[in-house]
Amino acid sequence: MQVFYIHPDNPQPRLIAQAADLLRKDQLIIYPTDTSYAFGCRLGAKEALDKLKQIRALDDKHQFTLLCRDLSEIATYATVDNAQYKQLKAHTPAPITFILNATKDVPKKLAHPKKKTIGIRVPSNPIAQALLEAMDEPILTSSLILPERDDILDDPFEIEELLSNQIDGLINAGIKTTKLTTIVDMTGGMPEIIRQGAADVDSLLL
Repeated sequence: MQVFYIHPDNPQPRLIAQAADLLRKDQLIIYPTDTSYAFGCRLGAKEALDKLKQIRALDDKHQFTLLCRDLSEIATYATVDNAQYKQLKAHTPAPITFILNATKDVPKKLAHPKKKTIGIRVPSNPIAQALLEAMDEPILTSSLILPERDDILDDPFEIEELLSNQIDGLINAGIKTTKLTTIVDMTGGMPEIIRQGAADVDSLLL
């Protein structure tokens, strides 16, 4: 496993490029987001996705999230109407995952014939943004929660100790404050809060 020590506010471009390289090779990495550390891989990276499912003991019902640089690519992955787009625009970047109806391409890339929804999230974290910039495409992401634990891991040295033989890369940006994203389901007529996390989304529900 490769470890990259990256500055939390001023990520070194050379190291970001190396981490992005791992993602392009369909490897599984752990990287910081604006809420906590998370697993990341390329959408369509079957081997990395299998590893991720195995580590987290996920079944096919798991809701995966795409981390996007901004909303410009959203139409490729999710169907949104004008009203939804305005709501998303007003609430990004933020620690919010929006559950939207997936476009036809997404289930194929998730190797999941029935997946009708996808989570979309735009982070404000400088490392996550730099990584997305380097990749020039969204990153499939998943919270760093292990099956036998309730807490999210926030210490990169502990993460390394626990997972070094199961993942391919780790971006160590120091200990993170661990928060969960707020999850908002946008697939019905009205936005619905599935999980209240770091972001307050009351204004969405008006």
